[in-house]
Amino acid sequence: MTPPASPTSLTFKPAPAGIAVTLTGRLDADGVSGIWDQAVRLAASPGQRLTVDAQAVDYCDGAGLALLVELRRRAEAARAEFRLDGLNQRFRDLYDQFSPQDLLPPASHKDKPSLPEEVGRKAAILIDDIYSLIAFIGEFAVALVRAAANPRSIRWRDALNVAETAGVNALPIIVLIGFLMGLIMAFQSAMPLKQFGAEIFVANLLALSLLRELGPLVTAIILAGRSGSAFAAEIGTMTVNEEINALRTMGLDPVRFLVVSRVLAAMAMTPMLTLFFSLAGLVGGALVMLSLGYPLVAFVNQVQMSVTLGDMLGGLLKASVFSLLVCAIGCQRGLRTRGGASSVGQSTTSAVVSGIILIAVADGVFAVVFYVMGW
Repeated sequence: MTPPASPTSLTFKPAPAGIAVTLTGRLDADGVSGIWDQAVRLAASPGQRLTVDAQAVDYCDGAGLALLVELRRRAEAARAEFRLDGLNQRFRDLYDQFSPQDLLPPASHKDKPSLPEEVGRKAAILIDDIYSLIAFIGEFAVALVRAAANPRSIRWRDALNVAETAGVNALPIIVLIGFLMGLIMAFQSAMPLKQFGAEIFVANLLALSLLRELGPLVTAIILAGRSGSAFAAEIGTMTVNEEINALRTMGLDPVRFLVVSRVLAAMAMTPMLTLFFSLAGLVGGALVMLSLGYPLVAFVNQVQMSVTLGDMLGGLLKASVFSLLVCAIGCQRGLRTRGGASSVGQSTTSAVVSGIILIAVADGVFAVVFYVMGW
């Protein structure tokens, strides 16, 4: 019958030029936790030598080995000699596999840069981004001119696939969001106008806002979230997998080979999506007006009187320009992807954010231009 193990204990006594520590019992997690603090305090100031007698240790696992190595580390840190006696050979073999350096904390990360350094780094990234964007615009313009000169060079099959993905597949969500926006806008505006008996002018408000502004704007934002990010992820993955470099090695221009067909397909589909968005919004507004007791013909007449063909064409022009910006920046972010899979995610996020910013800037430019033109 195996005798029961003795409890873990620590005793110490002064020794010539140092301290002698005696350990007994099981050096496991439970036993070590009771003597750890006392042991490390003794090892912090042991004099010239710290001697540990482990002859009476019955068992030693990872926790016990950690205690012994920590005692050695602290003794050496105090410029004292460390000596371990009597430890069973099977535990000694394990102990010899570790060194005090194994318990050192990991090296701290690089110090946080100062504010001027951070501003300079961000400015350098911005300048490099602007430079690459200008270069991409030049490459894309050249590829577009060559495609116009030779339409057979365009990969029309890819363009049709992109048109289906970015256009047809996006139709349900476009119609749903347009319908809900028209419904909500009509209801929210009808309540205040009802106080003045002018709720019939909800139709004017809806028609102008949807055809001139909200239709192209919301459609472009949805395009940025769906297709712009998809282009960045797809081309970014090709860049990470060296497929873009393979195209260049074969003498194929990635911009002409990948970007032109995508942008043309998106520019062809976005105006149609904008029309469906505006139409769905008007349907939603018509439902609100019907619920308020107005006949459908009154709503239609108000819409026809409030908007012109120029309003609709202006909205479609904005939609085309927005789609050009969104898809071009998505492809550009994909081509600039560097590194591994995480970089693809960063490029995707950057494509969406940059696309929305470009949409807002372009919308402001359109507002000024239309005002100057009296449109």
